[in-house]
Amino acid sequence: MNIKILPSTILIWVLLGIAFSCKTHKANNKISDSKGPETVLSLRPSADNPRNSEGDFISLKNGNLLFVYTHYTQGTGSDHDPAHLASRFSEDNGNTWSAQDEVVLPNEGGMNVMSVSLLRLQNGAIALFYLRKNSTLDCIPMMRISTDEAKSWSSPIPCITDKEGYFVLNNDRVIQLEDGRLMFAVAEHPTTEKGFSARGNLFSYYSDDNGETWTSSEMVPNNTEIITQEPGLIELNDGRIMMYIRASGGVQQLSFSKDRGASWSHIEPSSIYSPLSPATIEKVPGTKNWVMVWNNNDGSDITIKGKRTPLTIAISKDEGKTWANIKNIATDPEGWYCYTALYFTDPSNLILGHCAGNSVHGAGLAVTDLTTLNWEWIVKPQK
Repeated sequence: MNIKILPSTILIWVLLGIAFSCKTHKANNKISDSKGPETVLSLRPSADNPRNSEGDFISLKNGNLLFVYTHYTQGTGSDHDPAHLASRFSEDNGNTWSAQDEVVLPNEGGMNVMSVSLLRLQNGAIALFYLRKNSTLDCIPMMRISTDEAKSWSSPIPCITDKEGYFVLNNDRVIQLEDGRLMFAVAEHPTTEKGFSARGNLFSYYSDDNGETWTSSEMVPNNTEIITQEPGLIELNDGRIMMYIRASGGVQQLSFSKDRGASWSHIEPSSIYSPLSPATIEKVPGTKNWVMVWNNNDGSDITIKGKRTPLTIAISKDEGKTWANIKNIATDPEGWYCYTALYFTDPSNLILGHCAGNSVHGAGLAVTDLTTLNWEWIVKPQK
């Protein structure tokens, strides 16, 4: 070996190695960009924490991503057991998360606080919505505001003051219309001499003063025997509002408002096959497309009929009339997938929070997973 030429030879090898490494890195990034769903955090129960349940996301101005969810502290993890609101944060766009909870809101209800929606208002503040559950006769949505990026929260504002009762507002369900109106939809479940009614009376509530006061819509008409529960809202391009509704009968039901949520059309069946389980539909930022996550289960497979599995994502380019790019996120036949929160961390990446327990082991709502989804994988045609 000629020692005099060795340094230059090594230099050539190094340069070639760097070039090869750069190309490989770009290629690997390309592969990574189109990879499928990846669970990045699984919040599992423990001895003094029987259930970790539904939550929602918000991006903070310091670049962190915040997830606030329901942390149960006693009992078996039933809907009425004690719980507070807890948070985790991510400094890398949702790929990794803090290891310990921070308490966002101690339990201020006779039973619990649960079912979080987070929303960046048009005035720059962050709104936190949740259910304050005192009893099976007293459960209403509350709102708090933060003007310091979730470091502190205002006193609570009750969002329903015209009625008393048990009102269900799902997580990740509050929207702000283009004109600034805040709006959400609830299901009121009356308690009669026969007990708690599974069929909910549906209303929307709206505010034109950033949540200081709220007004109720008329009740959504339903002269059928279909059970309606857990509604959500989305604004259409023509200004109408669409309500999508967890329902019996094998499909999600729909209702429409032409007057910004003051009144609603009679419920009607959608083309979205589903068990009695909630869906989540949101707009894709910067486009006119919608994205939906739900249990794509029409009951034809007897082994999973009526179950909240699989967990599926799809895209609509015509405001929900048709759905394409239908892909499963999770498919365990014993899985229990529901109460989803969708959030775009950037134009090409989506993070999903969802209950991800097991129906056989009786822990369907006890586990909450955070799952990253890449838009390239979502839109990639199936082979």
